[in-house]
Amino acid sequence: MSTSKYKNNKQNYNRYSKNKKNAKGKKGGKPGKGLRFTGTSPRKKEEIQAIVKPPVKISFLGGLNEIGKNITLIECEGDIIIIDCGMAFPDGDMLGVDLVIPDFSYIEQNYDKIRGIVLTHGHEDHIGGLPFLLSKVNVPIYGTPLTLGLVENKLKEHSLMSSAKLNVVNSGSSIQLGCMEVKFIHVNHSIPDSVAFAVKTPAGTIVHSGDFKIDCTPINGEMIDLSSFARIGDEGVLALLCESTNADRKGYTPTERKVSEGLDALFRRGEKYRIIIATFASNVNRVQQIINCAEKYGRKVAFSGRSMVNYMEVAKKLGYLRVPESLLIDLDMLNRFPPEQVVLVTTGSQGEPMSALSRMAYSDHRKVMVGEGDFIIISANPIPGNEKTVGNVVDELLKRGCKVIYESMYDVHVSGHACQEELKILHRLVKPKYFIPVHGEQKHLRKHAELAEFLGMDKKDIFIGDVGATIELHEKYMKEVAPVPAGKVFVDGLGVGDVGSIVLRDRKHLGQDGLIIIVASLDVYDGHVISGPDIVSRGFVYVRESEGLLEEVRQKALVILEDCAENNIHEWGVIKNRIKEDVAKLISQRTRRTPMILPILQEV
Repeated sequence: MSTSKYKNNKQNYNRYSKNKKNAKGKKGGKPGKGLRFTGTSPRKKEEIQAIVKPPVKISFLGGLNEIGKNITLIECEGDIIIIDCGMAFPDGDMLGVDLVIPDFSYIEQNYDKIRGIVLTHGHEDHIGGLPFLLSKVNVPIYGTPLTLGLVENKLKEHSLMSSAKLNVVNSGSSIQLGCMEVKFIHVNHSIPDSVAFAVKTPAGTIVHSGDFKIDCTPINGEMIDLSSFARIGDEGVLALLCESTNADRKGYTPTERKVSEGLDALFRRGEKYRIIIATFASNVNRVQQIINCAEKYGRKVAFSGRSMVNYMEVAKKLGYLRVPESLLIDLDMLNRFPPEQVVLVTTGSQGEPMSALSRMAYSDHRKVMVGEGDFIIISANPIPGNEKTVGNVVDELLKRGCKVIYESMYDVHVSGHACQEELKILHRLVKPKYFIPVHGEQKHLRKHAELAEFLGMDKKDIFIGDVGATIELHEKYMKEVAPVPAGKVFVDGLGVGDVGSIVLRDRKHLGQDGLIIIVASLDVYDGHVISGPDIVSRGFVYVRESEGLLEEVRQKALVILEDCAENNIHEWGVIKNRIKEDVAKLISQRTRRTPMILPILQEV
């Protein structure tokens, strides 16, 4: 919009506001009587309305059609706020990859518009990507005390703490970020200090639930602030973005208190054993219950696993974890006490290969050896896709004579996410005009959309998106607009983004079929073979038992090289391709395998 056009529209808007005020203040007049756009054409009226209620855009860089990597952007009138910045763990086919983070290119392109990052809670799938984002753009971060305490630990590890702009905000408070006001609303989850957001934009209010459940008897803090959701719903909500993790589960999520009863019963059952409990390091409430049981039954408590130790230190420092000093012992002191007097709280509930419990199961832990005197409790359900790895760890522990409790019937775990009845309650309180299910795979998003329809929402007012999708919202419409750059960026060691789909394909190829290297030296003048070709096989066949096959490969490569020399073919790209194609055909005929073939040529 040009400057002169904007000034004209602003004058019309001022005239509109003045007429509105006069109409309301007129004695004996009805509210709104005399309200008119004086001296304006229909087109001008539309432009004025556009100034009164502009559109707002919501972009998803992660968290849709996947578990983890949650990050959402809200953009209005040139201002952008970022909700969460998470990471995901690699799938089984992402060989060698340590972490998966969002593609931040859109944020980098719009750095001057970013007003801040607001965080719902301190789980890795919501804060794990922050160090990688802050290494590119340094913007203010807002979160509750425990969340920022965990963020601070992560930034120290990446040497980013000195330049970080961390701002503590308590639930119930509000902050102004550009043209948008963000209200922090207390919710229940499996980690304390979790919040939802009500983002008041010039276009209308957008509610983002974060991860939540409705727990009337939480272990730590108050129950979810339903009254705030109701009040915001009565004021009018343009859109609700609500998590969908348990949208396919009927009923209500059980209270965390239920776990206390289950743990108490197992402590009595394992009174003659050393008790080892594996749980999520971030589940501070669960660890508090374990500590309470240990104190009741006269046991000392030790922590194992780097993330477990880090989380507990932050939680203790901020007062979210209450541990009597006489109860806590160092891991090195574990063997100084009789087995029936200690409890070891460890990471590894998902069977992660490098976790403390996995190392114990495979006798690879430097300080803890497990055996027949151990009573092991896995206090977590496997994340979808992790069932096999968890099963492998359980099998190894059982082989060593441990008693292992991993079945759900023992009530040692409850979810931190809302089931269908809780989702219905939130929908009814918020009463949104538009609804966007987030945080889940396609099956979760679809189930949540069906739930919203069941509650009376029109299908056209519900949007199911994908990573990169951008939706434009207005009080009169909702429409999908051009997507933003988005996707997966792989972290492998110190490398960020240098491993892509081609590298992963090669790794998979090498892992499945192996490698054959063909090395030869050629005359620099006429291209004839001076030495070689030599054949090196890795992960393909055992050399001593396949000498005949490898000799055939050598002869085939030699024939190709000599043929190229005779026909004056000296382009190495052409020569290498011929070797790859002809050798691949030979090997396929002999073995029905397709190893990677790597010719290495040098001129002498």
